[in-house]
Amino acid sequence: MTGGPVRIRVVLFDLGGTLVDERDFSGWVGLARELFVDVGPDELAHAFSEVETAVDLDPLALDREAAVVAFWRRVLSRAAGREVESATADRFCNRVRATQADKPFPVFSDVRRCLASLAAERRRLGIVSNSTSEATVRAILYRASILDPFERIVSSGTEGVAKPDPEIFRRAVARMGVRPEETFYVGNLAQTDAAAAAAAGLHSAWLHRDGTGLSENPREITSLLEVPLVIRALERGGTVPDVGARSRR
Repeated sequence: MTGGPVRIRVVLFDLGGTLVDERDFSGWVGLARELFVDVGPDELAHAFSEVETAVDLDPLALDREAAVVAFWRRVLSRAAGREVESATADRFCNRVRATQADKPFPVFSDVRRCLASLAAERRRLGIVSNSTSEATVRAILYRASILDPFERIVSSGTEGVAKPDPEIFRRAVARMGVRPEETFYVGNLAQTDAAAAAAAGLHSAWLHRDGTGLSENPREITSLLEVPLVIRALERGGTVPDVGARSRR
């Protein structure tokens, strides 16, 4: 990123885990047990978190569909305490997709206030998501009643390139008609989201709702309510304040 005054014109968001909560551990337990994989909700939640962190640090070098199946094979195997076959993980993924087809995902409690604050400051909004397609992302946002604020949606399934490849961020920036240094990105994965966006020249933050907000590489926040505050601090050219405690009140 270039030096000098910063003006953030565009704010880009990840989708799942950032704007909407796709997790349904109780429902997933039922789907797993239908396939004779005996897991509990706590075990599944812990396994999901651990595998998500591991994959963020070392992304799977697979196409999206194969990567999703491989991810869930690792999660189910860890949760069940035994090796689960790829075919079983594939059937599990198909059942998850079927149950999610028309289901509105919960919106995190900090989303609407964050979007309203950014809109009031006349910042343009977009999405960069590792997802099946742009149409799928639009449908999820529509069912969640948060589609309207977003000017552009860039999906890995439509683009043929996925995070953490910086190219997907470059495409989003180009389509918004701004420079990378005029763009801020926030997502819930440290490497796949925040570090990858920074590698493409964007300002970025890692949304870690269960964290401390103390990490600086990448910059860690614990609520989306911190996004407008961090951006204003960047534009002032001063030190980004410790706003985590304030935003959680």
